[in-house]
Order: sequence, then C-alpha cells, then structure tokens
Amino acid sequence: MKNILDHATEVLLLLFLIITFLQSGFDKISDWNGNVSWLKEHFSKTPFRNTVPLMVGIILVTEVLAGILCLAGMYQLIFNGDTSFAFYGAILSSITLLMLLFGQRVAKDYEGAKTIAVYFIPSIILVFLLQS
Repeated sequence: MKNILDHATEVLLLLFLIITFLQSGFDKISDWNGNVSWLKEHFSKTPFRNTVPLMVGIILVTEVLAGILCLAGMYQLIFNGDTSFAFYGAILSSITLLMLLFGQRVAKDYEGAKTIAVYFIPSIILVFLLQS
C-alpha cells in the first residue's frame, strides 16, 4: 500500500495508458475488418493507401505490448518499487502515439492529430517521472 501512495501519480498514469492501449488493441482484434476498412478510406489519398493492413498490424502489436508493459510495470512498481517495466511501457506508449500522430498528419486529419497530442502528454509526463 505504501508504494501505491508513494507513486500515486505514476500508478494513475499507468492505468490511463493500460486502459488506452489494451482497449484499443482489443478493439482492433475484435473488429479487424471494420478498422482496416475505415482506415483504408482514411488513408486513401496518402502514400500509405496500399499498406493499411500492415500499418494496423504494427500499431496493434505496439499498443498491446505497451499496455502489457504498463500493466507489468504497475505490478512491479506496487509490489517491488521497481520502475523498469513501467518506464519501458511509457516509452513504447509514447512511440506508438508518435506513430499514430504521424499517420493523422499524413492523412491531413488535424483534429485527429490534436486528439493524439492529448494522449501523448500523460505518456511523456510518465516517462519524465520514471526517469527521475
């Protein structure tokens, strides 16, 4: 319990990233065809138009890995006070969000890019907190 209270900010940010990425990964797995179909249209006028299934697969893997690392990191932080998995999860979360941001910018979806920036802020704050 002491570790939870001593690292409340980190635990809450980890929970935010766990929910964000595991839910997103689950959504892609449970509705693969719907996601790929929507994204093919979204990227139809970009250089990525022919690689959408590959891109969705890469994002799926990074989202799920980020979520699992954050989950393992939260467990490790609470029970051992160690932050290594949490740090790796925060880094991978930030990288995944940068990939998503890049895609939104290429697709000229500036509103979508703004939304990704909102998710990036907590992930980079967590990187900073775990690095200190």
